[in-house]
Amino acid sequence: MRGLWILALAGCGAGPAISLDPLQARAEGVDTLQVYVAGAADPVLGASAREGGALVFRPRYPFLRGVPYRVVAGEVERVITLRPDDPPPPARLTRICPSADVLPENQLKFYLHFSGPMPRGELYRRVALYEGRRKVELPFLELGEELWDPENRRVTLLFDPGRVKRGLTPREQEGPALERGKSYTLVVDGAWPDVWKRPLGKDVRKTFTVGPPDETRPDPKTWAWELPTSGTREPLTLTFPEPLDAALLERVVRVEDVRGVVALEKAETVWRFTPEAPWPAGPRALLVDTVLEDLAGNNLERPFEVDVIRPTEFRLTTRTLRLPFVTK
Repeated sequence: MRGLWILALAGCGAGPAISLDPLQARAEGVDTLQVYVAGAADPVLGASAREGGALVFRPRYPFLRGVPYRVVAGEVERVITLRPDDPPPPARLTRICPSADVLPENQLKFYLHFSGPMPRGELYRRVALYEGRRKVELPFLELGEELWDPENRRVTLLFDPGRVKRGLTPREQEGPALERGKSYTLVVDGAWPDVWKRPLGKDVRKTFTVGPPDETRPDPKTWAWELPTSGTREPLTLTFPEPLDAALLERVVRVEDVRGVVALEKAETVWRFTPEAPWPAGPRALLVDTVLEDLAGNNLERPFEVDVIRPTEFRLTTRTLRLPFVTK
């Protein structure tokens, strides 16, 4: 299959795509391309289409340079790698969220943040959970398509919901992944390589204790507001009675018609918004999507629920709350 190559889509802003020229496509008798990260079972998200006669695969998220991809056209396949640019400094694990030292027994997820892009397909053999010296067996939900952000700099690590929700078979047979009153350590392997095959460095550990389960949804009526002064760039600050989901706080809480920067503080119990320009006088509004969750997955509309038949499906409907405020 001589016609496979990386096609730089100059001027389109779409990033690299994989293209099979028309003659090769006809010779192979194919009308679609499938692309996989080498070694992964699930295909890369994207779509094939005819463009100027060529068969082109465009990924939903940009291909990563230096990462091998397996391209399948009919019964023929080939592994290709985008030539890396001059590599930046080696990636490092910069943050683990939640950052609190005490987590609920029904804790739902961790977020691992990296300073540079990481390859897919390594997550579940690079993280481990220990209770003292005992390794907790299979505490996390191991998904075929790991939950990375588009830049491969943040990954979501989900606890197995079957071991979180009481009354489900995995919890009854294997016990909960976390138990109230005990201390645990999440260990991230320092040998985990970034996309340029360079290890993170030394192991990173997050030690925490486990408190009682949290089965109550967050309530905006309990949030404390610190209002800014009009004509200044003072921050708007919200303080919550419990830590909330860091990634959702950064994404689904925003000020209507005002651009600015969000910072999270004090173990994700403080949300601080600093505007790009001084606050105008008069009424404003904070917009909050109801998918906002606490650490146990309870959102603004309902406590966390797991479908007993299909425990990995999270079927949420989203509304947006409009919370008015007036600058001082």
